[in-house]
Amino acid sequence: MQSQRTIRAGAVLASVVLVAACGGAGAGTNPPTTAATRAAASTGGSSGCVDGSITISGSTALQPLVDAAGKQYTEACAGATINVQGGGSGTGLTQVSQGAVQIGSSDVTAESKLPAADAAALKDHVVARQGWVMVANSGVTGITGLTTDQATRIWTGAITNWKDVGGPDMAIVLIIRPESSGTRATFKKIVLNGATEASGQALTEDSNGAVAAAVSTTPGATSVVGFAFYQQNQGNLVELQLDAVDATVDNMKNGTYKLQAFGHMYTKGEPTGLAKAFLDDMLSDEVQNTLIPSLFYAPAGQ
Repeated sequence: MQSQRTIRAGAVLASVVLVAACGGAGAGTNPPTTAATRAAASTGGSSGCVDGSITISGSTALQPLVDAAGKQYTEACAGATINVQGGGSGTGLTQVSQGAVQIGSSDVTAESKLPAADAAALKDHVVARQGWVMVANSGVTGITGLTTDQATRIWTGAITNWKDVGGPDMAIVLIIRPESSGTRATFKKIVLNGATEASGQALTEDSNGAVAAAVSTTPGATSVVGFAFYQQNQGNLVELQLDAVDATVDNMKNGTYKLQAFGHMYTKGEPTGLAKAFLDDMLSDEVQNTLIPSLFYAPAGQ
């Protein structure tokens, strides 16, 4: 893998400096919550500790960020418990709508997954921008990227062998996410222009992590994973450019890399208690300008 095609930590660190210089997402509207200020505060508010327990479910693409932010919060606030689960965007939206969880995280809007009345009852909190990268098994050599047209023809079954796009003579195996997946919905909308995926040589995995593992161990496999999951598994995966554009946080921020979307965290109505405190924390300077770039996301306001 050529170094210029990696989602580089150096580029991300540079973006941290840039974001800090510009004030970052939500600058001037959210207090600079830190572990120190939370621990020092006695109760309540976005800069204090709130006791209790909440469960967050949904997007596995957002899960590394939500999990890290949750651990950061509870390490500073011993009376708080934040349970973070996956399940996919559709699951998170359904569960928060039903009141089964306090927060549902999603890569897509509630309106795209739920009946209109259910979606209208939810409050949207946009917490980050996130990107996805097309990946292939490490045995897929001689190919550095795909055009949108090539990707569409692969995913709809018109192309079934890597040799037809410059790769080895090897059958293509699609690793597909279930219907509830926000990753699948985003890829289908942005890259496939709504086309239906082929049902032939395909496997189904229910999370970004499971997809990365399946692609790395299945000859000829290809799929799509979030930037954070690619970084965790890049030694076992081949990154594929999209329309000759590298999958980097900088390219996502400047708009040249199109496979991206906002990360949403939904509550049923206005949040209260620990749910509100944690969502305030997600939009704090500490999370937006330090934690988010370190995990290969971009701040919500950029």
